[in-house]
Amino acid sequence: MPMSRTLAAWACTAATLLLAACHSTPQLPASPPTAGAVALDSLAIPVSANENRAVSFTNKRSAFYYTQTHRNDHPEHAFFRGFNIASRRIFSDYRLSVAGAALDPQTATVVVRPDALIRTYPQGITETLRLFDGQDVVEVAVAGARGGVALQLSGDTVSLVQSGQDIDEYTATPAADTSAIDHIAVGRSGNRFLIAVGPSRAAARRLLEQAVADAPAWEAARRARLESVVSGDHYLWSDDPRLMEALRWLQLTMDSLVTRQRGDGIYAGLPWFSEYWGRDSFISLPGATLVTGHFEEARAILTSFAGFQDLDRTSRFYGRLPNIIKPGSIDYHTTDGTPRWVIALRDYVRYTGDRSIVAELYPNVKASIEGALANFTDASGYLVHADNETWMDARREPDKASYSPRSTRANDIQALWYEQLRAGAEFAAALDDREAATRWSAAADRLRSRFAHDFVDPATGRVADHLDARDVPNPQVRPNALFSLQLLDQPAAVARATRQAWQALVYPWGVATLDQDDPGFHPYHVAPEHYHKDAAYHNGAIWPWLNGIAMQRMIELGQADLAWRLFTNTNEIALTRGVVGGLPENLDAYPHPGEPAPRLTGTYLQGWSNAEQLRVWYQGFLGIQPDLEQGAIRLAPRLPKAFGNVVFSSRIGAGVLHSAYERSDRGRRYTWRLHGQAARLDLDIVPFERHSFTAVAGDTLVAEQTTDSLIVHHVDVGGSEKERVMLAPSPTRSEQQARFDAILAGTEFAKPGVAAAHPAMRQSRTP
Repeated sequence: MPMSRTLAAWACTAATLLLAACHSTPQLPASPPTAGAVALDSLAIPVSANENRAVSFTNKRSAFYYTQTHRNDHPEHAFFRGFNIASRRIFSDYRLSVAGAALDPQTATVVVRPDALIRTYPQGITETLRLFDGQDVVEVAVAGARGGVALQLSGDTVSLVQSGQDIDEYTATPAADTSAIDHIAVGRSGNRFLIAVGPSRAAARRLLEQAVADAPAWEAARRARLESVVSGDHYLWSDDPRLMEALRWLQLTMDSLVTRQRGDGIYAGLPWFSEYWGRDSFISLPGATLVTGHFEEARAILTSFAGFQDLDRTSRFYGRLPNIIKPGSIDYHTTDGTPRWVIALRDYVRYTGDRSIVAELYPNVKASIEGALANFTDASGYLVHADNETWMDARREPDKASYSPRSTRANDIQALWYEQLRAGAEFAAALDDREAATRWSAAADRLRSRFAHDFVDPATGRVADHLDARDVPNPQVRPNALFSLQLLDQPAAVARATRQAWQALVYPWGVATLDQDDPGFHPYHVAPEHYHKDAAYHNGAIWPWLNGIAMQRMIELGQADLAWRLFTNTNEIALTRGVVGGLPENLDAYPHPGEPAPRLTGTYLQGWSNAEQLRVWYQGFLGIQPDLEQGAIRLAPRLPKAFGNVVFSSRIGAGVLHSAYERSDRGRRYTWRLHGQAARLDLDIVPFERHSFTAVAGDTLVAEQTTDSLIVHHVDVGGSEKERVMLAPSPTRSEQQARFDAILAGTEFAKPGVAAAHPAMRQSRTP
């Protein structure tokens, strides 16, 4: 692809002005087309009949369509195949026939784009399936047919009511609720079959009429919006085609989960979590909306959830935000969703500089902290909770006993509570609520001062998973410890704890929920002949969302190469396995005998799995870390040795940061240009001394890194050099990195043991 004039101009002009002629400096290889020109066609992924991958689209409101490319045979997901609206199954499939002969998808050649599933049959007939933004309409376009083409809906919920020359009418009635009837009108416009769903027959027919008139415009608008997700201010290009393809797809499938069903939110996962979960939404929010520059959606999600907060002062859950928001019900039984909302609000302010939202939502922040202090803290200031109120919430039926009990004070909950208090204190100070700022800061400091004493084993350095009701530390090795390491004061202790967790839990394909040496470990998520799958859910199953914190900790400790191996392996899952372009909820910890890789399990597309992969890419490897509350952008790239060149754009505040990272024989060159936004640029490249630059819109930084020096040029919009700085390696940082390297030397991924040796596999159960 040819380099765009705009990107080439600013990358090369800075180098020309500062480092002599462009031809004497490392050049970017062939790079991106003009902004906005990433065509969806270029992202098409072919899928063979043997692969038979899942495909999923949403309408960005409350509907999704799921199918498999060739045959719907997934043991759990196939139940949800077809069109679903607000957790209601509408129809399961459709059958196309030409001249009376049915088309068989198993014979088709298939490609999947972010906007369409395209099947081409041996007869030369092409079928294209797509959805439209904000419309409860499915389109099936047919081209190349010789003879009459017919479409018939199928599924256990759907019944044909009337068949006419122009319109077929169906009703969809869920078996569990005969009062909830959806009406379906199926019509045709040229080569497009249009399937419209409404609450009444008249509504369905009106929507069909609108679709017949507007479907071409809807299609064009959706394509343009999807292309904008990976173009313009959200642009990414790399000389590694697999990396670029994976990240573009992950952004697009993540975008599909940001919806407007009951307010604004992020679907937790499809097919069975087509609803908003508090913890999932705010774990996902940075990767789903902030690092990708979708600030308007982030703000809407934050304010939408605030509207569901329990503000009844007589309620035990006063101040909590919901665990689950779905049509018809709200549930508050979670401890971590509320602190994650406050932390996500702080993240949003850091990316946008939008201080108006702080004043708007500060009453909600205050209620969240005061409610917790009144109802859910112990004498030590820790946040207390029930067994099932952390993210490890699976319970056994019918007695509701927790499969992974973690009461009363889990380590990750204390880290979240600490950050909630710190964020709340920042907001209070900004709004001159000095009493609250002082009190909450003191509560945070008190928690931090106690944590290592109460949770860390001085002999082994192991961080306890939780304290039980007797104040006894539970020594199980779980990934939750990785979230709590900011509460440790000694960097060496953080490095040792990270190594322990990595070697016990982090497999090349993801992070397990329990150490395989624990007698409660389950090597497979789904083994119905031995145990219910929820018994393994948090006791061995892999959760790709945990890859984010595992990679983050390694990157922070200077081990980008090791983190990169997990990152690229995860990208390959999105490109080659499961749902096209996205990441699942779970994997087995071990491959089954004779299989090269663990099976994918759980939901086929999980929001936080995608989001954490994107967050670590932008914040960790690329090192773009805004804090516009302080007027700063930290530039802290942490690239693996093998990494080549990348060009990308990031929305920050009112502007855009354009960046290019290049590798040459001499080292690396980093170029950042700030548009539409002033900020302090805090340069942080290990092992060199840190340095800050006061930048205005149009300014450029060019940093040339070699082994022994970092030369930084600060240039204004007209090309005049404002500042030139030579940064030397910092003895303190170099020594600290050497200590980290020594502690982490030889760190390896966890290796599967023998599945049959685990006690869980010696159980017998009737599925």
